[in-house]
Amino acid sequence: MDFIFKNIFGSEKHPDILISFLNATLKPKYPIVKVNIKNTDLEKEYIKDKFSRLDVNATTSSNEIINIEIQVKNEFNMIKRSLYYWSKLYEGQLNEGDDYSDLKRTVCINISLFKYLNNDIFHNAYRLKEIEVNEELTDVLEIHFIEIPKLKDNSDERDMLVAWIEFLKNPESEKVRALEMSVKEIREAKNELIKISCDEKQRALYELRAKALKDETSALNKAKREGKEEGLKEGLKEGKEKGIKEGIEAVARNLLDVLDNETIALKTGLTVDEINQLRK
Repeated sequence: MDFIFKNIFGSEKHPDILISFLNATLKPKYPIVKVNIKNTDLEKEYIKDKFSRLDVNATTSSNEIINIEIQVKNEFNMIKRSLYYWSKLYEGQLNEGDDYSDLKRTVCINISLFKYLNNDIFHNAYRLKEIEVNEELTDVLEIHFIEIPKLKDNSDERDMLVAWIEFLKNPESEKVRALEMSVKEIREAKNELIKISCDEKQRALYELRAKALKDETSALNKAKREGKEEGLKEGLKEGKEKGIKEGIEAVARNLLDVLDNETIALKTGLTVDEINQLRK
């Protein structure tokens, strides 16, 4: 999927496609009318790259400029990683002597190949809000998570974000073929994909990348499932039965690759400092 993303959404030849995707995702008050792709690592052709990233300057019809980073991810720790990338993107706008008022709204969009958040919604969007009254502090920070596996079969394809995710999932599906008939941008993206498929080198890279990501996703899902179900239940049970700290630490080690320190501490009773020591 990220290979398709690289060649379709990351192409400067077809800005209308990326504009359509961004408007469908962000649903801004004033639509995005122009995009400028900045630094991108989408040109890397290594088969096992962990993710593809696209940095964009988007301009709305009201001349507002929005900094946007889109990542196709296949990894855990997405929340903290996304906050880190957002902070770098936000901080990187200012040079020495610049005024804070020059800082632009900054948005991160994460496209995930597996289920990650603890809800059934395929598209979650977050901003800074007051805890008690839910009052929004500012819209300069906005982070989106689009989890492909959570898209339901009966989702409304009149929603352009649903249409684009269907395209990313399987551009050859019957749903996408129907969308081609009515949505210009989907038709344009499909035509570009057909051109790419005629390039033997691109096609070979696509097939290798798709296989690598499929294998990695399967491994991650298995690790997550085993870590949460078997590692947690059996390991904690064994640790309690033995009555020794080593049993709990063994559980924590099994969870290091699938959970953050705070969650492991909550589940095992270890302190965050103790878990940090296990990571060394």
